[in-house]
Parts: sequence; structure tokens; C-alpha cells
Amino acid sequence: MMGECPLCNGFYSYSYICTSCMATMIDSGRYSDFFDDYSAYMEIDHLKLEDGFPTDEKIGECPHVFICPNCNHSEVIMIKE
Repeated sequence: MMGECPLCNGFYSYSYICTSCMATMIDSGRYSDFFDDYSAYMEIDHLKLEDGFPTDEKIGECPHVFICPNCNHSEVIMIKE
């Protein structure tokens, strides 16, 4: 059974500090949405099997891309579902 990501579903918002310049980073969406033009429309559980994070589906995590608006640094942050 698929978990519910609090960011994808708008339950919460998270703030992360950029490790490069200490500015507040912005959530830019699920990591898998950046694969290609159609990945945002595919089944999330299927994409988790191919996203390069071997345990995200098993332990209920949703990888999100956070980008710093100040220095453009990006990081993938695992969000607990």
C-alpha cells in the first residue's frame, strides 16, 4: 500500500537550509517528476522502483528536490510518508 507524502498532498510544508549559502531552500517537487515529460503522470510506486533510491518504497519515503533560490544549489531530501 502506498503511503501519503505530506508535501505531495499539501499536509505540511518543510523548510530546509541550503548547505552552500544558508538560505531557505524551496521544494520543487518529487524527484521522479524530473525524469521526463511524462513521469509526473506515471504511478508513483512504479517510479520508486526505478528512481535510484533502493529503499524509498520499502520504508515509505518520498524523494523531493529542494532548490536554493539564492545560489541554485539543489538537494534531494527524503520525506517520510
